[in-house]
Amino acid sequence: MAKSSSTTPGKPKRSEWRETLGFLVKLALVVFIFRSFVLSPFSIPSESMLPRLLIGDYLFISKWNYGYSRHSLPLSLPLIPGRVFGSTPARGDVVVFKAPPGNKADYIKRVIGQPGDTIQMLRGRLILNGKPVPKQRVADFIVPITPNYGCEGQFQDEVGGKPVCRYPQFRETLPNGKSYNVLDRGYFPQADDTGVYTVPAGHLFMMGDNRDASADSRFPAVEGEAIGMVPLENVEGKALVGFWSTDGNARWLLPWTWFTAARWNRIGMGF
Repeated sequence: MAKSSSTTPGKPKRSEWRETLGFLVKLALVVFIFRSFVLSPFSIPSESMLPRLLIGDYLFISKWNYGYSRHSLPLSLPLIPGRVFGSTPARGDVVVFKAPPGNKADYIKRVIGQPGDTIQMLRGRLILNGKPVPKQRVADFIVPITPNYGCEGQFQDEVGGKPVCRYPQFRETLPNGKSYNVLDRGYFPQADDTGVYTVPAGHLFMMGDNRDASADSRFPAVEGEAIGMVPLENVEGKALVGFWSTDGNARWLLPWTWFTAARWNRIGMGF
């Protein structure tokens, strides 16, 4: 009598779509963790940080310098209570933060005042804790006029037959030794002559380097405009290095223009 043979079914293979889905979930988790806690990209949409940052610059911000809060996470997901591993940014640091009062838009500015500091502007001169910050005239700042940037007639000039914007430029040096360049387009009473601000506990006083074209802590917080004092919890990270820059002449359907529009000398610039 012949034996009947039986076959033991093997372990069922995972379907291809499940493997793909699993890979995508893992990839998304890795990207989420990396962007939240290590590095995150940021693009410059305005002229408020001229001369250091131009419209069309792309940079990485480091996320570990000042600790973490829910604003460290994409979409400000409420997964981190308060602020953990927190530290206060140094005066002169360039940081990205959620802009008050709505805490929705990402802004980038320079830290001028820490908690307890007093800040004032007198005739365009920065006064920090009652002492004028040294301000030295340096060579004019010149930036080409491109689709990414234009300027009012009084600042337009020509260099080598090409149209440019030319602004008076100054070098400021903070008490901790940090130096940076600022632009001063003239006298604007609301921005250049202010009362004395005292930075509250748990907050920062932020300013743009383009002093006459920056809605910053000198003005009350208004959604989409000025920011008032910025809570430390809103800080997302520190500007680290530029990884791309374009003058706005690139066209998506013309790949070669991605390279001709690149400002190669700005790539790799650190802070």
